[in-house]
Amino acid sequence: QVQLVESGGGLVQPGGSLRLSCVVSRNIFSAYSWAWYRQAPGKQRELVADIYSDGSRRFADSVKGRFTISRDNAESTLYLQMNSLKPEDTAVYYCNTVGMRYAWGQGTQVTVSS
Repeated sequence: QVQLVESGGGLVQPGGSLRLSCVVSRNIFSAYSWAWYRQAPGKQRELVADIYSDGSRRFADSVKGRFTISRDNAESTLYLQMNSLKPEDTAVYYCNTVGMRYAWGQGTQVTVSS
């Protein structure tokens, strides 16, 4: 069974940065395109960014120019570098394949507040 383990969240002031990581438990990482999603309190889960096997990337309009997504196939790890964080970025962040193929992990909480 594939497990998705997110980490790297925390409390940060507006304008700060965080780097999230997602480790995928089985050797299937390189076969898929992957994405970061987030869910804020009272809101639906939304796509933040995705990265395809060819390295192409897409970003939600709300994070363009501030977030970067990357992947390390050798380490089966997905990253999300978040800069210039805003209070509206506060959410639980999750990783999954594009298309949400696997069961969700526990996510990692990101709180942006002064």
